[in-house]
Amino acid sequence: MRAKGIAEIGTWRTRIVVWLLHRFFLVSRGMTMGVRAACFNDRGEIFLVRHTYVPGWYMPGGGMEHGETALEALEKELREEGNLVMTGAPELLHVYYNRKTSKRDHVLFYRVTVAQTAPRLPDREIAESGFFPLDALPETITDATLRRLKELSGEAVRAGYW
Repeated sequence: MRAKGIAEIGTWRTRIVVWLLHRFFLVSRGMTMGVRAACFNDRGEIFLVRHTYVPGWYMPGGGMEHGETALEALEKELREEGNLVMTGAPELLHVYYNRKTSKRDHVLFYRVTVAQTAPRLPDREIAESGFFPLDALPETITDATLRRLKELSGEAVRAGYW
């Protein structure tokens, strides 16, 4: 696995988009809580997505909506971002404080085994997606994604911050 990835929020364009979204969330939500998952298929490959609005490759996930449980949000995000269904019970690995996004954001991080029901075609949110062997990750994988994978493999201690 590579030692370093790209910054999640590195460019001015990304910073502006994230800043605007979180100003909206400040009005609509008291605290933001999201889910993200390391999704592995039966061959041990990890599923990653590349969004249209931020650079880099990420594990699928997203924000929890009012009235939605964490598992409902996880199931929804996996379906929306990858046409993925869980084939086993998700394992909650850690809760992170995501201070790079805002001072109110937390991420519930899961590990789950999945199957893809159909290829995920590009759209306005997802530019591309796919399964990758851990020894052949995309060149523009994000730092945070690499840190989570290192934590999963035991190469790094779990951090408190995303």
